[in-house]
Amino acid sequence: EARLMELDAVREAVVLAVEGASGQQLVGYVVPRDSVAPDDLREHLKHALKAHLPDYMIPAQWVWLEQMPLSPNGKLERKALPKPDASQLQREYVAPQSELQQRIADIWQHVLGCEQVGLADSFFELGGHSLLATQVIVRLREQLGLEIPLKELFIADDLAAFSASVAAVQQHSQPVEDELAKSLAALKRLSAEELEKLIS
Repeated sequence: EARLMELDAVREAVVLAVEGASGQQLVGYVVPRDSVAPDDLREHLKHALKAHLPDYMIPAQWVWLEQMPLSPNGKLERKALPKPDASQLQREYVAPQSELQQRIADIWQHVLGCEQVGLADSFFELGGHSLLATQVIVRLREQLGLEIPLKELFIADDLAAFSASVAAVQQHSQPVEDELAKSLAALKRLSAEELEKLIS
């Protein structure tokens, strides 16, 4: 909250841990200082907070308010704060374009319990957290045979950016796999005598 209140774009802010379908998440309630497009403000706040705070301390969801609900004696009425609207968490839907993007989208949908995930959707805004992120990494290892660092999902948290990170790892590991395949094929072509010579 203190970091949010330091930002020029924020008039008032409260951060609460809210129970969701996939566990507790931090939700940032913000009264903006000026009229700004929600997506632009969300990205601005996330970028500003990431410069000072670890990922787990950055709200996964945001609720924009005209004013904070107050009790008769002027104190913040936390119980009166609205729950995040799940329909607002997904951005304008942009369908996955490549086979890799679709496979990752399928994994996210399964882990997060979403009906569909688009290229602009953020893993954490859809309800993801570190435990679910670990499940994504495990499923990628099982399905694609790739070792993706967990931090990649925190750095590139929307489907398009994360798919690009996975594609880069996949491309980097492909030459190694090709060389292994060539070596195995060459060994299979050797006769028993030639194999013995190599071993000895």
